[in-house]
Amino acid sequence: MKVKQFFLGVLMSLIGLQLQAQEWANVAKFQKDNSKIISQNIPVQVVFIGNSITEGWPLADTTFFKTLGFVNRGISGQTTPQMLLRFKQDVIALQPKVVVILAGTNDIAENTGPTSINEIYGHIESMATLAENAGIKVILCSVLPVYNYPWKPGLEPAEKIEALNELLLMLSIEKGYEYADYFSAMANEQKGLKKDFGNDGVHPNLKGYNIMKPIVLKALVKALMPLEKELYNIY
Repeated sequence: MKVKQFFLGVLMSLIGLQLQAQEWANVAKFQKDNSKIISQNIPVQVVFIGNSITEGWPLADTTFFKTLGFVNRGISGQTTPQMLLRFKQDVIALQPKVVVILAGTNDIAENTGPTSINEIYGHIESMATLAENAGIKVILCSVLPVYNYPWKPGLEPAEKIEALNELLLMLSIEKGYEYADYFSAMANEQKGLKKDFGNDGVHPNLKGYNIMKPIVLKALVKALMPLEKELYNIY
């Protein structure tokens, strides 16, 4: 009896930890939308997963991207381990042709505690591997330039961002993923975000998103080329 109670206690503890992890990653945020897409067989071409920078993209506005089938799965403030926890529900379950992964800046800002560049890279690599194993094309995005985080000053993130971007570029080359290099187009002399492209040095404004748009569309064309890109109105 005591043995059964012990194992029951362990099981309940594990369930509790799993529920805490899901809540921490906000796994339920898109649950209803995901269920609707799956139950109604709504075709999904591209899922964008990320943080507030992704969440702020007007992906559903067809006057911006002039296309259908783009799904936004960005959650403000999130770090790469949180995205990894919800990757199966928010990306793989929707069966997109392509996933666009833009992640890492909040890890460098220590939103969920200090994290090494290698740990951030490992989480992004794991997301890309999950997608690849599910037959989903991968686009890795460079982290946008940041000179200073307003909510966490003094971290000197510029060099860390450059180091992470180098690793992501190398991974893209090694695995044959497409790479969307926002950093090079948006960085100033201090390796921060150009003032014209954002108001707080971290998040792009509409002008910033318009700089990012052709970069990601070019990567999408390359990713979709073997998948009959003429079917997708992404030009």
